Formats: sequence, C-alpha cells, structure tokens
Amino acid sequence: MQSRHGFTLLEMLIATALLSLVLIGLYGALDMQRRSTRHLFTYLTQALTADRGAMVLYRDILQSDGNITLKNGEFDRLCLENTSHSLHGLASAKVCWIVAKEGHALLRIEGNGFRLPLRSGDGVEIDKVMAPVSLFDVQKDKTKVLVGLQKTHRDPYVFVVQGIEPPPKPIKKKTKPKPKKKSKKHPKTF
Repeated sequence: MQSRHGFTLLEMLIATALLSLVLIGLYGALDMQRRSTRHLFTYLTQALTADRGAMVLYRDILQSDGNITLKNGEFDRLCLENTSHSLHGLASAKVCWIVAKEGHALLRIEGNGFRLPLRSGDGVEIDKVMAPVSLFDVQKDKTKVLVGLQKTHRDPYVFVVQGIEPPPKPIKKKTKPKPKKKSKKHPKTF
C-alpha cells in the first residue's frame, strides 16, 4: 500500500467549490441582515422624529398663554399667539402649525408678529416636522385641546392637553355715570 501525503488537484478543486458555495450563502444571509438592520434603523429614526414632533406640539400648547386660534378644513391650522416653548431661542413666540398643500408636510412656523399667509420679510423659522401626513385634526374647548395627528401609513397620535387657561379678557374702563342735574321743582299746591 502506498501512503498519501497530500491532496490531489481534483480534491482541492472540489473543496474550493464547496467552500465558495458556503461563502456565497453566508454573504447572502449577511447582506439580508444588513438590509434588515438598515430598514429597522430608518423606521426607528422616522418613528423617533414623529414622536419628537408630537412632543413639540404638546409642549407648544401646554406652555401657551391660552390664546389659541383654530381654522378647520381638510387639515386644521393651529396658531398659538404666545408660547414660552421656543425651538429657536425666543423668550416667547407665536407658533403656527399647518399642513402644506403640496406634499402634505406638517410645518411648524415660529416667530413674532407674523400673519398667515407669510410675507417676505417676516422673521420666522419654518421646521418640517413630518411628511406626508394624512390627519391633522385639532379640537378645543374652554380648558382642553384634543389633537389627532397621523403620518401616512403609520399609527396615529392622539393626545389631550388639559388645564389650558383662556387668556384674560381685556378690562373695560368703566365710565362714571354723569350725575343727574337737580331740577328745581316747585312744590305742588292743592
């Protein structure tokens, strides 16, 4: 019997082919795992962004002076005349939340002394909070604000902000009634 001390060329080729098949399978699994991780990261980033947007809206309403105006339509428009919650370093700001007609992006507009529609020269900051949205509905009563917000193909956010004090009504100056002139009446005689 002859003893063998090595592998033949055919055995090496077969081993290399089998190793190549195993490596191709491992690469496919690794690539699928990498795509899945990237998709999960994108989803979590979008969810976190939407969560932050809902939290900013909640804080805007909570820290407002109660002077809130709503315009209802396909998408509502919410304006807070004065809130101490500022993303851009203002001591107090006017903040409006609107949905853009094009692209249905939820926008947050912050500044002082502006009116909608905006004019050039209005010193405002506009932040795109989320897009596209399929629901932005706001309801208000005397002390509560109910918000429904939904990014397209995502779960909706619904929250209530309670304890909103309406702004104090301006005090009207009371005018003193003019004193009646005393008329000199002559006593009646009978």
